Amino acid sequence: MTNVMKRIKIEKITLNVGAGKDEEKLKRGVKLLHKITGIEPLKTITSKRIPGWSLRPGLAIGCKITLRGKKAEELLRRLLAAGGNKIKKSQFDAHGNFSFGVPEYVDVPGVDYDPEIKIMGFEVAVTLERPGYRIKKRKFQQKKISTAHGIKVTEALEFLKTEFGVQEAEI
Repeated sequence: MTNVMKRIKIEKITLNVGAGKDEEKLKRGVKLLHKITGIEPLKTITSKRIPGWSLRPGLAIGCKITLRGKKAEELLRRLLAAGGNKIKKSQFDAHGNFSFGVPEYVDVPGVDYDPEIKIMGFEVAVTLERPGYRIKKRKFQQKKISTAHGIKVTEALEFLKTEFGVQEAEI
């Protein structure tokens, strides 16, 4: 029998479209994320002035959506299928979280081509956690997660293989 405190689960999935200063691309990105999830995305706003990139504070440069719970798990299955159910080890960070890109949204099962959106891609970031991770986020007596309880890349890959049928891609 396995330890219940060692079970890995999905904390959240974040979908992101970066548009830069192109307003037309931002509008298409908002439509794209709404079409995939059914939720209205949040626009990301700049806080710094970068004259070389023509950015100023208050300018919308992208949009994102964060999903949690059962809806996140169902969407992740579809998004992984768009990538051929393959993940590289280089797409993981030191804490077991991973990110990947979907170059064309029409690859996602259940999403049809929309001439207003045209061909567009987006980024997916998946955050994994174990029971007990609440102690690093709570307000009162915040603590660190021990390295023994942290999620390693091999454990995250094993979780994806068993739960989602993902294969490890060769580099």
